[in-house]
Amino acid sequence: MKLSWVTLDRISREEARSSEVLRGMVEGSGRPLRSHAEHLTDEELLGKLRGFGLDLDRGSLEKLCENALSAEEVARPLQEGCETGYGSQVDWIWICLVSLWQRWWPDKMCLELLDDKVQEGYAEDEQDNVSACAGIWLDAWSDVLRLCDATGVASIEEFDGRFPMTQCLYNWSQDFETALWNAGLDDREMLVARISFCEEALRRFPHEDQLMTENHRRALAESCFEVGLTERAEELFQSWLADDPGWGWGWIGWADCYLPRAGKPGNYGRAEELLRRGYSAPGARDRDCIAERLQDLCRETGRPREAAEFGQQARRLRRNASAMAVSRRLVLADDDDGPAAVRETTRLDFDPEGLPLDQFPDVMRALTAKSSSAPANAVKVGRNVPCPCGSGKKSKKCCGSPTNRP
Repeated sequence: MKLSWVTLDRISREEARSSEVLRGMVEGSGRPLRSHAEHLTDEELLGKLRGFGLDLDRGSLEKLCENALSAEEVARPLQEGCETGYGSQVDWIWICLVSLWQRWWPDKMCLELLDDKVQEGYAEDEQDNVSACAGIWLDAWSDVLRLCDATGVASIEEFDGRFPMTQCLYNWSQDFETALWNAGLDDREMLVARISFCEEALRRFPHEDQLMTENHRRALAESCFEVGLTERAEELFQSWLADDPGWGWGWIGWADCYLPRAGKPGNYGRAEELLRRGYSAPGARDRDCIAERLQDLCRETGRPREAAEFGQQARRLRRNASAMAVSRRLVLADDDDGPAAVRETTRLDFDPEGLPLDQFPDVMRALTAKSSSAPANAVKVGRNVPCPCGSGKKSKKCCGSPTNRP
């Protein structure tokens, strides 16, 4: 697993905040962190660099960073060229570069400042400041596009390999789409921005896995419907479901457009028609989720018997599909024979029914699979679908929650 220095620094800082024991481990290691530079002046930071034999001023440093896309790529060769014996103190070179970059060229894109924006957005989201979160992330998305243009990156996987953020682009982009929706409930311009985001993501990353493509398509069409572009939304859903009638969440997304919302009347008849079409489609995926939607709809329209029948069908379908989720997490671990180290843990979760023996080979493949660049969750699951761990919560509020990131 490739980890950027900004991710390692963030893991160490956040783990130290969470535990007295871990804070003691970090402080005992003597390794400097970005936070240690916050109180230093520009001249003091340049003095730190001179202490490593790097006689730099603002002009020479700007020239050094002119074509760089991260402070790490500038700092790495400088560290390698230093005399031995500095130990972990050599990390000050990167810390000084990041700190001065942030102060002197805050508008110049780089991995570290992008990662800061993404994490700042998560902090706002945790406080339910959805508008602030969406605004910060719109700026971060602009940086992502600029980095793609600068490097020719044409896929999310390629971006995560080239620019490994604390939260991978695969997960963050889905959280960003959700934040735009939440902010758009009070600000129409955020829904317009969500349309642009989905269109751009589908255009730039046309060969993503099915789940990612489906999520962006559904978000695009539902946003069009919400801002009054009803005909376009209808055309999009019709086109996609004609090509793939088994797309269960496509039928759900289309039907959801016709359910009543705050201040808006619904059309239960149209919603039910679409859900029943999806439920009866040959090879429909996520039929249990469609059945649950039909259960809710029947309950809301005063048909308890039909609601109970759909509820039973949803439970039966779920029992027939045993769920397994693989999650990976980075933790700061103590080592009796050496300094504190970042380690990766792998966890398997099964649904309450257990795992059939014929699926055991899948377990072994999951355990031996190469880690993705995502430091928190290696399993790629929709952020707005039920979490595969079986908790009953949405993924983004469970194993895919920002609070479960390292």
